[in-house]
Amino acid sequence: MDDHTRDRTVGPPAGEPSGWRPDERRWEHGTLRRATIHGVRLFNAGAFHEAHDCFEDEWYNYGTGAPESQFCHGMVQIAAGAYKHFDFEDDAGMRSLFETALQYLHGVPSDFYGVDVTDVRATATNALDDPAALEGWAIRLDGDRPEAGPTDFEYAEALD
Repeated sequence: MDDHTRDRTVGPPAGEPSGWRPDERRWEHGTLRRATIHGVRLFNAGAFHEAHDCFEDEWYNYGTGAPESQFCHGMVQIAAGAYKHFDFEDDAGMRSLFETALQYLHGVPSDFYGVDVTDVRATATNALDDPAALEGWAIRLDGDRPEAGPTDFEYAEALD
């Protein structure tokens, strides 16, 4: 796609998720993979506002309707919904945000840039009926549930 989304410093995934170009040994959009890595780690550490910022910053690189845009917008809503649930005990707000997230994530490939989108959709759907579904949930990236370290917080802080 566009050169402004390329980042050849982002390493390969485990497996071959959507977005990985195995014949070229690079991500189609390296900046999206980088933002996804940081955003998922921050989300899993409970830093929902910072995770939101990672996905939101990258979202603006893609046109409306592109799978990348849909994914980022959906993940922004997931992070915001978790923030409402955990930080404000506002489950009505969480439900509204998750409903919107599910609309955006509809049709996004199930393993997108390493994120288990099927699990994200299933957990968000379950949380609509029972917010307790979010307790202990962590987003899977490349089959793992990574948590944030200092570099992830530095990345998010640099976005401001």
